[in-house]
Amino acid sequence: MSKILIKNTRMVSDGKIINGDILIGDNRILKINHRIDNSYHAREIDGENKFLLPGVIDDQVHFREPGLTHKANIHTESVAAVAGGTTSFMEMPNTRPAALTQDLLEEKYAIAAQSSPANYSFFMGTSNDNEEEVLKTNDKKDRICGIKIFMGSSTGNMLVDNHLTLDRIFRESEVLIATHCEDERIIKRNLEKFAAEGRIPQAADHPIIRDEEVCFESSLMAIQLAKRNNTRLHILHISTAKELQLFSNLLPLAEKRITSEVCVHHLHFTADDYETLGNKIKCNPAIKSPKNKAALWEALLDDRLDIIATDHAPHTIDEKSGDYTHAHAGLPLVQHSLQLMLHYVQQGKITIEDVVRKMAHAPATCFQIRERGFIREGYYADLVLVDLNTPYTVSKENILYKCGWSPLEGFTFPATINMTFVNGYPVYENGQVDASHRGMRLLFDRN
Repeated sequence: MSKILIKNTRMVSDGKIINGDILIGDNRILKINHRIDNSYHAREIDGENKFLLPGVIDDQVHFREPGLTHKANIHTESVAAVAGGTTSFMEMPNTRPAALTQDLLEEKYAIAAQSSPANYSFFMGTSNDNEEEVLKTNDKKDRICGIKIFMGSSTGNMLVDNHLTLDRIFRESEVLIATHCEDERIIKRNLEKFAAEGRIPQAADHPIIRDEEVCFESSLMAIQLAKRNNTRLHILHISTAKELQLFSNLLPLAEKRITSEVCVHHLHFTADDYETLGNKIKCNPAIKSPKNKAALWEALLDDRLDIIATDHAPHTIDEKSGDYTHAHAGLPLVQHSLQLMLHYVQQGKITIEDVVRKMAHAPATCFQIRERGFIREGYYADLVLVDLNTPYTVSKENILYKCGWSPLEGFTFPATINMTFVNGYPVYENGQVDASHRGMRLLFDRN
C-alpha cells in the first residue's frame, strides 16, 4: 500500500489541536510535523480548513449476524460505520445463535475477517448456565473486548438473573464485564399496573414502563457485585439522572474499575419526541424525560460518564411499525454518531477535543485497545477527515444501513465526513466506500 501525506490539516488528539502534516503508510502513522516534504512519493491530500480526528471506536453495536441478516449483517453495517467515521466496533452477542460458546464467538470473528471494512471485536455472551464457557475468555483476554451480561431484557436465553452465576462470573472474570442494566421485576410490575388499569401501552409510555427505578436498581446491583469482587465493570447506555450518583470522576479513566457509557440517542432525543417518532425511537433502556438528558450532558462533561457510543440496533421498518407491544426495541445510529456530536460542537455544547476524547481516546483507554484511538506516531492510522463547514442532510438516498431508515432522516448536520482511513487505507472517500478493504481484529494490552 502506497504512503499518504495529508497536508495542512488540523489534527485533534490528546486534548490539543495541532496544525500540520501527517504521513501514513504500512497501516501506521509514520510521521507528524508542522511541515513534511513529500520525498516519499506519497499520495498528497489537501487537509486545509478540515479537521483530522482519530477514528471513532464504538463499544456497543448490534450487527445482527448470524441469524438476523434480513435486517443487517456485519458487512452492511460496517460499511455504514466507516462512512460515518467509525473505524472500529465492538459487537454484541445476542445474535441467532447467540455467542454463548467460544466456538460460536470465533465464528463471528471469521465472518468479520471476510466482510468488514472496519476493525472489529466481539463480546462473549452469557446465560444462566454457560459460566464455564464464559470464563474460558480469561485465556483470550488480549483478543476479546469483554464479556457481555444482560442483567435486563434481551432476546433468547441471555437474561442472566441467577445470582450464583452472576457472582461467579464477577468474581472470576479477568476481562472487562459490560452490562445492560434494567430490572425485569420492576418492568413486569409496571406492565401489570397498565393491565390492571385497562390501559394499552403506547410508545410514549415506554419511559414509564422502563422508568428510572428499572435502571437504577439494576445498575446498583451490578456495581455492588463489582465492588465486592473488584471486577472491571463497564455499564452500558446510562439513561437516567438517578444512576449518575453511582459514578465518580475522582480518578483518571485508566485507573477506574467501574466505568460508564452514554449513547448518542439519549443525548439527543427526549420523551417529547415520541409524539412525532413513536416506535422509531423505542429502545432499551428507554429515551426519557428532558431532565434526564440534561443530567446526562452534565455528567458527560464532568467525566462521570466516560464513553459516547451508539448501541446501533437496526430493525426493519415493518418490525418498528404497528402497536407498541410488538414493535422491536432499538434504532440504527452508527453512520451518523460522529456527525451528530459535531452538531453539538457547533451548538457550543461540547468541544471537538472532548468529542474525540469520549468517542476515540476513552474507548481505547477503557478497553485497553492496542495502539489505536489517538493520533500518535507509531499508532494504527485509523483517521477521519471532516469538513465542519459543509452541511450534510440525512436522507433515504444516503443511508447505508440494510434496514434503510434512520430516526435522523431530514436532519441536517453542519459537518461532512470527507474521508475515513482504516489502518491507513482510505476506505471512504467522496461519498463512496471501498467495500473490498478488510479491517483488523482488535487486540488488547491486558496483564
